[in-house]
Amino acid sequence: MAAEPILNREFLEKLERLTILWQRSFAGLVGGHNLSRLAGPGQEFLDHRNFHNGDDLRAVNWRAYLRLEKLFLKMFQTEPRVPLRMLVDTSDSMLAHGGVKFEYARRLAAALCYVGLVRLDSIEVHGFTRRISRRVISSGGRHRFPGVMDSIAAIAAGGATDYQAMVREFIESYPQRGLAIIISDFLDDHGCERALEYLSDFGHELMLLQLWAPQDRTPPWLGELELRDAESGEHLKLDFDEGARARYTRAFDEFSAGIETVALRSGGRYAGISTDLPLEEAVFGELIRARGIA
Repeated sequence: MAAEPILNREFLEKLERLTILWQRSFAGLVGGHNLSRLAGPGQEFLDHRNFHNGDDLRAVNWRAYLRLEKLFLKMFQTEPRVPLRMLVDTSDSMLAHGGVKFEYARRLAAALCYVGLVRLDSIEVHGFTRRISRRVISSGGRHRFPGVMDSIAAIAAGGATDYQAMVREFIESYPQRGLAIIISDFLDDHGCERALEYLSDFGHELMLLQLWAPQDRTPPWLGELELRDAESGEHLKLDFDEGARARYTRAFDEFSAGIETVALRSGGRYAGISTDLPLEEAVFGELIRARGIA
C-alpha cells in the first residue's frame, strides 16, 4: 500500500500565491523584497501557474485560455536568485513525545519547498545534528515536487545536536551568502545562540522557525519524576509541583525569546510554532506575521 503523502493537494493549492521573503542585499545578487519573477517582453519564459485575483493580466496565457477556458499566468526569469538553504533538525530531541516535532518539521519544510518551486526558487534542504547530512535539491518548478516531497519524507532522525560544529561545516560548505532557514527546537546542551550569531555575522540571513510540542513548554506531569535527556541519556530526578511547572514555562519562554532576539538583532525573522497548531494556520498565520513569507 502506497504511503500517504505528507502534504495533500488541497493544501498545496492554497500555497500557490505565497512567496519566501528575504531582507538583505547579497553581493552580486538581487536583494530586498524583489521576487525576481516578472512578466514582460524580452525575458526568459520558465513556467506557468494558476491565475489568482490581483495577478497581472498582461502575463496571462490567453492562448491557453481559449483552449482550456482556464487562466494561467506565465512566469519569467529576469535576475539571479538569492541562495535559499533550509536546515531541518534531525536530532533525537525532535523525536521526543512520539516524534511529533520531527514529523511537523518535515511537513513544514515540504510546504516551503513547494512555495519555492512555484516561484521558481531553488532550495537546498539538509538534515542536521552535529553534522550536515542528507541533501535534497528542490528546483525546476512545481512538477518536481512529488520527488522533493518523497525525499523529504525519507529524511531520518537520530543523533545529538551540536550547533557549533554544524554551523562551522555549513559556512565552510557555503561561502556564498544567502537565506538560511532553520527548522528546529534549538535544544542544544552547549547552547545554540553563539553559533547562530556567528552564522549571521558571516553574512547569512536567518529565518529561525522554532518548533515545540505542548509538553516541551508546559509539562503535564506532577509528583516525583525521573527524566531522561533524549540526546545525552542523562537521568534527572525531581519533585514536580504546580510552582515548578510555572517556573519551567517561564524559563522556556525566556529561552524562546532569546532565540527570537538572535534572529531579529541580525535583521532576520523568527516564528515560534507549537505542534498542536495546524500546519495551515502556522504557514498562513505565524510565518506571514513574522514576514518569512507573503
